[in-house]
Amino acid sequence: TIGGLWKKDTVRHWVLASIVYLTLVGILLANLIPDRAELRVGQVAKRDIAAPKTIINKYQTEQLKQEQAEIAAQQALQNPENYVIDPKVATAAREKLGLVFDRARQLRSSVEPVNPPEGAEVESGPVLAPTAGQIAGFQEEIQSETALAIDRPTIRVLLSSSYQGFERLEQAAVTMADELLGTVKIGQEDLPQIVQRVSEQVDGYLVGGELEAVPQAEYEPLTNAVASLVDSVLRPNLIPDESKLQDIRNAAAAAVEPVMVLQGEIVVRRGDVITREKAQILKDLGLQRRQTDYLAMVGIAGVVLLASVFIGVYLWQHQREVIANEGLMALLGLLLIISVFLIKILSLITWEGVGYLVPISFAAMLITLLLDSRLAIMVVVVLGFIVGIVTGFQLTTVATAIAGGIAGVFSVGRVSQRSDVTRAGFIVGATNFFTIVSMALATNNIFILRHSYLGMINGIFSAILTIGLLPYLESLFGITSSIKLLELSNPNRPLLRRLLLEAPGTYHHSIIVGNLAETASEAVGGDGLLARVGANYHDIGKLKRPYLFIENQISAENPHDKLSPSLSTLIITSHVKDGLELAKQYKLPPALLDFIAQHHGEDLVKFFHHKAHEAGLEVDENDFRYPGPKPQTKETAIVMLADSVEAAVRSLSRPTPGRIEGLVRKIIKTRLGDGQLDESSLTLKDLDKIAHAFVQVLGGIFHTRVEYPESALREELVKGQTGPRG
Repeated sequence: TIGGLWKKDTVRHWVLASIVYLTLVGILLANLIPDRAELRVGQVAKRDIAAPKTIINKYQTEQLKQEQAEIAAQQALQNPENYVIDPKVATAAREKLGLVFDRARQLRSSVEPVNPPEGAEVESGPVLAPTAGQIAGFQEEIQSETALAIDRPTIRVLLSSSYQGFERLEQAAVTMADELLGTVKIGQEDLPQIVQRVSEQVDGYLVGGELEAVPQAEYEPLTNAVASLVDSVLRPNLIPDESKLQDIRNAAAAAVEPVMVLQGEIVVRRGDVITREKAQILKDLGLQRRQTDYLAMVGIAGVVLLASVFIGVYLWQHQREVIANEGLMALLGLLLIISVFLIKILSLITWEGVGYLVPISFAAMLITLLLDSRLAIMVVVVLGFIVGIVTGFQLTTVATAIAGGIAGVFSVGRVSQRSDVTRAGFIVGATNFFTIVSMALATNNIFILRHSYLGMINGIFSAILTIGLLPYLESLFGITSSIKLLELSNPNRPLLRRLLLEAPGTYHHSIIVGNLAETASEAVGGDGLLARVGANYHDIGKLKRPYLFIENQISAENPHDKLSPSLSTLIITSHVKDGLELAKQYKLPPALLDFIAQHHGEDLVKFFHHKAHEAGLEVDENDFRYPGPKPQTKETAIVMLADSVEAAVRSLSRPTPGRIEGLVRKIIKTRLGDGQLDESSLTLKDLDKIAHAFVQVLGGIFHTRVEYPESALREELVKGQTGPRG
């Protein structure tokens, strides 16, 4: 019967997969197959075609805007106001003059001084006497190194002036050239005027400054040398102000009136060859004949089928737990449908940059957070092919989609809070931006480069979608993501807060068990975060009667001393049932309910079972066991072992490392021998790693403390009472 078939898992899985497949194909075929124009570029029109409505001629309008923008820019270059001073010119002049004076200083050390007449006063050092060869050699050297044409009289002054005059000459020339080229706008036509200005103002630069005054005998030659050196480095220092020019271009383009195609106007005449402009007009007018291309439909359906097969084979080989879980299958199918639907919607927008806005990375991040990162990468590749179909197989859009999707997978691999998804959005955006820029440079396509900013928008939009959909998907499909687990581990959560206030001993026990479980789970390749949070909640059932559990008893009196062993066992074991009821009341996810139900498995309550035997009572061992079930996963089994180990080690009078390790391995061996670990996937090698991890953590908690000397303690107390207060 149909009802009997529907009860079979395989049939339901195939029906679900078929629904997802048909939905994907339906979305892609709805208005996705490109319209086949009646006339294509290069064809000859067989009839006149008139415009049924008035539209903008985008082709001519864009061309006209570009032309007007360039004309306005060329006109703007005629106005000096649209130029700014290029600081590189002043820097180059300063460097060249510095080189001239450095070379002169080196050469002056080898020039012979002229001895003054006997009895004459030397005002500022000896005057040097360079030879004609030295002057000519210096001139050639400067010409070759700096391209400056310095006349010989100036060189003679450089090489023969006194030390004081040389220093004054250098200061004046460099300062004057720097101020002129750095602050005064100099065009080619302004050079004669600036040269005249140099000769008029040189006295002020030579006289001013902190150096001593120049000897009168050297003043006029130095004045001429300063003017000559400054003139030699004067250059036009203006460059176009690109910011102003771009504003002028934009204003000119914005001022262009759009070219219109009026209603009734003959767009194409019979015998005309269809150009790109006319093809664009026909497209904008909607004058294209829709043709059903059955081959294209078959091709699209085939691509989707191939992608579905790839995903199915991957799941069968590596993720069978997803196939076995109808909820996870439905989640994967829903994310695929949402992604393809968004791709389809964006494809309907007639804008050339829309392909870079396809946010497939949001599906990659959600699948990583809710299912598996490797599955997410497989889905990214599949969605990349679908993006290629939608965008006409543009390599850049496909590469951007796949690169952004993979970046999304890697960026949410380890998240500690929801804000990390926001950070992941920026990482995806940066990856998209880099991919677009790289593809633009590789293909020398400036048009693509102009749309690189869309990559960043894509990443941010993907993060917004991920953050918005994540809590709904978690709730709808009963999945506990790492972000949800981190939120549940907050001590201010209602149940943990109650546990801390009403059963503090149980709370601290759970924290230590969580640390043990997390370390051991990571050691065997399990989910450490899940184990830690599960351990935090595993004993919440003790909230119903906290005073009946030893860790919460303050007084030495134990209520169980007045109860029968069977009643005490019932109270102790009932904390599992009570915990499940509390967890459902506070709407904890199913993953945490497993820890509550399985953390004792079907273990025997040995203390009260032994007490009943000592009392001579006839007892059934099954009455003294927990209801189970046994741990089904690595994490729940590890929490069971950590729970037992923590309680046992706490009871040791002298917890030395050797005694701790012996007790840990004994407890693990006992649980293994009792069959409590039979239904988990732990191996003997895993159990050895777990024991090592337990010993390492417990050794840090129960380490031997050095006794603090009484005299030193008294001294510290005195210091604390009399010392300075902050």
